[in-house]
Amino acid sequence: MRLLVIGGIAAGMSAAARARRLDPQAEIIVCEKGPQAAYGACGLPYLAEGRVHDASQLVAYTAAQFRAERRIDVRENTEAVELRHPQRRVRLASGEEISYDKLIVATGSQPTGPLTAALGDARVFSLRDWAGGLRLRAHLDTASPGRAMVVGASYLGLEGAELLRARGWRVELAHSGPHFLRRPDEWLTSRLQRHLARCGVLVRPNTPVNVVPDSFDLVLIAAGIRPNVALAASAGVRTGATGAIAVSERMETSVDGIFAAGDCAETHHLVTGRPTWLPLGTTANKMGRVAGAAATGARERFHGVVGTAIVRVCGLAVAVTGLAAAQARREGFQPVEACIEARDRPGYFRGRPCAVQLIADKGSGRLIGGVVLGEHGVEGRINTIAAALTQHMTVDEFAQLDLAYAPPFSTAWDPVLIAAQQLLKAL
Repeated sequence: MRLLVIGGIAAGMSAAARARRLDPQAEIIVCEKGPQAAYGACGLPYLAEGRVHDASQLVAYTAAQFRAERRIDVRENTEAVELRHPQRRVRLASGEEISYDKLIVATGSQPTGPLTAALGDARVFSLRDWAGGLRLRAHLDTASPGRAMVVGASYLGLEGAELLRARGWRVELAHSGPHFLRRPDEWLTSRLQRHLARCGVLVRPNTPVNVVPDSFDLVLIAAGIRPNVALAASAGVRTGATGAIAVSERMETSVDGIFAAGDCAETHHLVTGRPTWLPLGTTANKMGRVAGAAATGARERFHGVVGTAIVRVCGLAVAVTGLAAAQARREGFQPVEACIEARDRPGYFRGRPCAVQLIADKGSGRLIGGVVLGEHGVEGRINTIAAALTQHMTVDEFAQLDLAYAPPFSTAWDPVLIAAQQLLKAL
C-alpha cells in the first residue's frame, strides 16, 4: 500500500508516523511545500524573541532521519497543485506526478484578508511558517527597536506583542473586533486590556487595518486565516459549515480513500455537539494520528475537543476552554457564570492573584466553559476544567473534586473550587 500525505507539519507527520507503526510494509511519502517539515510551529514566537537560540531546536526529526530511521520519504519544498483522485494521482508544482492508494490531506490553514498581499513588504512580517519565523528573527537581531504594530488579537498576535516588547519595541495591537482570542467575553477582554496597558502595549480594538501604516517600522500580521481546502475540494471532498473539510471520527472525508486532519479539517465540539474549526497544534496532532491509523485500516477514533488553549501575555498566563456565555447562548444553553479572584498559593508562600471564570447551563447544571488567568498553576487549573467539560460534569460534581493541596502549590480551597462554589449559588 502506498500512502501519500500532503502536508508535513503537525497533522501530516503524526499521520505518517502512526501509519508506519501500524503498517511496517507500507510505502509512505510526505510532501511538504515549505523548506522544513516536522518542526514545532508553536515555538516560532520564542525563536523570534530569542528564547529559542537556534531554529534547529524546533525540528523534531530531519527528513534524512525520517528516511533512515522510519522509512518515511519526506520531501520538502514539494507542493501538490493538482489532485486527480479517480486515477489516484497528484501532480506537483515541479510537474512530477505521484500515484497513491490512500491519501491524507493535511494542508493546514492559509492567511486571508487585505494585508496578505503586503507580506512582500520589507516592514511586514508573519509568524505562520518556518520562513516567516526565521525572517523575523533575523530582522530583530539586526534592527534597532522602533515602533511596531501587531495586527490581530489571536494567540499569535498576543505572543507577537510580548516578544516585540521583550525585544525593546514600542508596540500597538490593533484588532478588527472588540474581543481577544475570538472569545466574546467582556470579563476576559477588560482584564487583558488592562494588563497589556500596564505592560506598555497600546491596544486599539475595533480597528481594522487594511493597508500597512507608514508610521510603523515593523508590522506583524497575526489576523485572518481560513482552512486551506482548495486542493481537496477540487477532488470533490465536501466541506462543512465552518468552511473546513468535513470528516468522521476516523478522519474520513466524503470521498473514499481520502482522509483529512489538522487545520484544514473540522472536528467535533464535545460541549455543543456540533462540528467546529479550532486550528490548534494539539488538535492537529491527535487528528493526524487517527488519520494515519485509519489509512492503514485500523479502527481508531478521535472523539473531539472542548476548545482548550493557553497563551502567555507579558508574563500572564491566559487559558480558556469550552464556551463563553455569549457563545453558549447562541448554542441554545442558558448560561450563568461566576467570576472570582483568589490567591494561587497562601500569602506566606508569596501567593499571586488568580482569576477564574466558570460558566454553566442553568437548565442542566452542567459546566460548559471556563477561563483562568494568573502567573502560576494556570495550565493545571484549565486542564482540570477541560477534563470536567469532556465528561459532561455538573457544577456540583466539579465542586467536589478531590484536588491536590500543599502550600507550595495551591490553597486548601483551590481557586477553581472557590469559583465552583460561587457558581452553585447562581443555579
